Amino acid sequence: MKVLHIGDIMGKAGRSLLRSAVPRLREELGLDIVIANVENAANGFGITEALYKDILSYGVDLMSTGNHVFDVKESENFINHLGSLVRPANYPEGTPGKGHITIEKNGERFTLLNLMGRVFMPLSDCPFRKFDSVYPEISKSFVLTDFHAEATSEKNAFGLYVDGRAGAVIGTHTHVQTNDDRILPNGTLYLTDVGMCGGLNSVIGMSSEAPIERFLGGVPRKYEVEKAGKMVFNALFFEYDSLGKIVRYSKISETSGE
Repeated sequence: MKVLHIGDIMGKAGRSLLRSAVPRLREELGLDIVIANVENAANGFGITEALYKDILSYGVDLMSTGNHVFDVKESENFINHLGSLVRPANYPEGTPGKGHITIEKNGERFTLLNLMGRVFMPLSDCPFRKFDSVYPEISKSFVLTDFHAEATSEKNAFGLYVDGRAGAVIGTHTHVQTNDDRILPNGTLYLTDVGMCGGLNSVIGMSSEAPIERFLGGVPRKYEVEKAGKMVFNALFFEYDSLGKIVRYSKISETSGE
């Protein structure tokens, strides 16, 4: 099975990258499943129902999110109708949406599980214990966990905790692709952060002016998604065999524009 996991989609610029890259990569790599983190798709904050449909039309099969999933006010009303989207499974019981999706592809079961870290992040239930509680239900699948977290240490710890149970642990949220992709001792593919799709010379996808002013003066400023200049498309490609063993993997980092 050949899988592509795409980093956080930053607003319109990120969606444009997605629209052009996904059909090309599906053909070039012979992809079976394409996943994208879409929690920043709506101008940097959340996802709308219309954008969800657009992203499906680009060739994305499944979508993960994170702490911005409910930033669009109406999202609580429509998230239960978005069949291919997950929000962090360790939100409290009763939160709208679902935390994992299992699909069948080429006669094999594949599960996308979304979890959110707790270090420097909004309050949530323990992601480690949540994995333990969900795993018996999904253990017959290849389990890809999108671990949406700030702290590298928490991501490292989680990867090692689920090593041999999750097929892959791919970090999101920091928007900077890391260089520590590897197979853990018990066979799990691990990457601290897959990166983003957005402005290359930006502050994690936002135009630099407001963040710089905030660092200089300490006064909040309104952030705007970077729309001009060079863009970067970040993703992780991997292939696994019928036993769930990773047979190859590679990071993707493509730049475009001027």
